[in-house]
Amino acid sequence: MLTILGFSMIAVFMFLIITNRMSALVALVAIPILFALVGGFGLEIGSMMLEGVKSVAPTGVMLMFAILYFGIMIDAGLFDPLISKILKIVKGDPLKIVIGTAVLAMLVALDGDGTTTYIITVSAMLPLYQRLGMNPLILTCMAMLGFGIMNMTPWGGPTARAVSALHLDVGEVFTPLIPVMAGDILWILFTAYILGKKERKRLGIVELEYSSNELKALQEQAATIESDEIKRPKLLWFNLLLTVALLVGLVMSVMPLPVLFMIAFVIALMFNYPKLSEQKERIKSHAGNVLAVVSLVFASGIFTGILSGTKMVDAMANSLVSIIPESWGPYFSVITAITSIPFTYFMANDPYYFGVLPIIAKTAAAYGIDAAQIARASVLGQPVHAMSPLMASAYLLVGMVGVEFGEHQRFIFKWALGSSFVMIVVALLLGVISF
Repeated sequence: MLTILGFSMIAVFMFLIITNRMSALVALVAIPILFALVGGFGLEIGSMMLEGVKSVAPTGVMLMFAILYFGIMIDAGLFDPLISKILKIVKGDPLKIVIGTAVLAMLVALDGDGTTTYIITVSAMLPLYQRLGMNPLILTCMAMLGFGIMNMTPWGGPTARAVSALHLDVGEVFTPLIPVMAGDILWILFTAYILGKKERKRLGIVELEYSSNELKALQEQAATIESDEIKRPKLLWFNLLLTVALLVGLVMSVMPLPVLFMIAFVIALMFNYPKLSEQKERIKSHAGNVLAVVSLVFASGIFTGILSGTKMVDAMANSLVSIIPESWGPYFSVITAITSIPFTYFMANDPYYFGVLPIIAKTAAAYGIDAAQIARASVLGQPVHAMSPLMASAYLLVGMVGVEFGEHQRFIFKWALGSSFVMIVVALLLGVISF
């Protein structure tokens, strides 16, 4: 009963989101409540929802201060030199612009944070897409594919969760995955080439020779800057060092991510805008983005809270594991890799890696498959996980670009699925997982 209820809830939720019949915020709250009532959990719904909200609270705090921090950096002009360089290289060639988007997204995503990746990538590239009339869905697609692969680094989250859940060493899990990730990077660049060629054929190459004033205007548009008054060019090196220190702190886990972003934001705000009136104005200017994203984070907490609290997620996992024929046992690592795609799309990383993965690893052990292989296989679905409606940063991305979430899902799906299958094939060829 719980299995049917769980899969039905997810199916209804996805149908309403993809067909634009309900907003993500409303669906994340209303649909799980409705199905919990149908399942007879009426008296327990409140506590489940609260537990779910508590579980995502650190993420919500981190995203709030991350948006504010990078908003301050953008306002102060930290990324203007980078934007200027990209504009000079890609000029008016749609193919170069799409490839540049992919490369920029992957470089920025090295810190493992989707919010940072999307803010910087969109801020730098959106003006070019708008000026040439390029399809903005290509921008969201390339940014998300870039983040999806780099999120597999140990500090990105999924690999660390898999290692922790199965009590393994990071090196034995991640090091063999490096060539697999390299294969996916080639796929992403191939995707960029295909999409860029189509846009070049549709629009042609626009001969753009930017004057200093045009470059300045594009930089301001990219950074959503209203006037030169809020730029802080004299503090460029200070802001750069602060940002590098923040990223190093994130990678080394010096402090919890929410705390690091809170401290960095306060320092950035005080040094760049010491006057109280300026601080209030900067916070106000980014309040819209903060509210839009953080509200979805807490709404997704309600969804996962009810999914976990009702034990629907456990029932779904056990039912999927139980239907695998015994003769398929030796292929459990491949099965894990393939099933990680829907599993990590329909549920948050924590329930999958700490709830489902140990069950899979225990079953695989009976067939002589070591836990490290299962851990590696479990992260190969991350390109599709990046587009999950439970990923708060995904809403930030589509919101900044100005496209519908459902449209983005339809556009990116085959490319993200291709990313996962490319990694599975490369992993099999290199013996990273066995077949």
